Amino acid sequence: MGLFSKPIKSMDDLFHHMLQDIYYAEQQITKALPKMIAKASDPQLKAGFETHLRETEGQIRRLDQVFQTLGQSAKGVRCAAMDGIIAEAEEIIGDTDDAEVRDAAMLAAAQAVEHYEITRYGTIIAYAQQLGRKDVIGPLQQTLEEEKATDKILTSLAESRVNRKAA
Repeated sequence: MGLFSKPIKSMDDLFHHMLQDIYYAEQQITKALPKMIAKASDPQLKAGFETHLRETEGQIRRLDQVFQTLGQSAKGVRCAAMDGIIAEAEEIIGDTDDAEVRDAAMLAAAQAVEHYEITRYGTIIAYAQQLGRKDVIGPLQQTLEEEKATDKILTSLAESRVNRKAA
């Protein structure tokens, strides 16, 4: 059990914990993206990060709605995985002098974030289905689809230009 979280004794507790985990993760992403926007040298990468920041803010609003539907206040619980992904990205970005290599590193970090989010949202949706919480699946599914679309965009950007320029 985490320092600030309740014990997980049931699938319902696990479902709520995972929602709090992704809520925290999304909040951390909104803090990290402006730094990445400022450091991106590739205009398409910068624009992609800007779009994803706005998208993430909308995803947080959707999570607020999910918590409200569940009769809970929206709050996060520390997500060690997201903290680690962001810390690693900041370290690599800070250690990279070449702007094009830094872009490739930031893009890779962004994809790590997307892959985590895809996994987490997929799990949360599966739990909601198992618990009969069809009332929250729609907004969660919308976010999952956005995360998958962002991952495809990042992959295309990496393969078509960012990684090529860094090489």
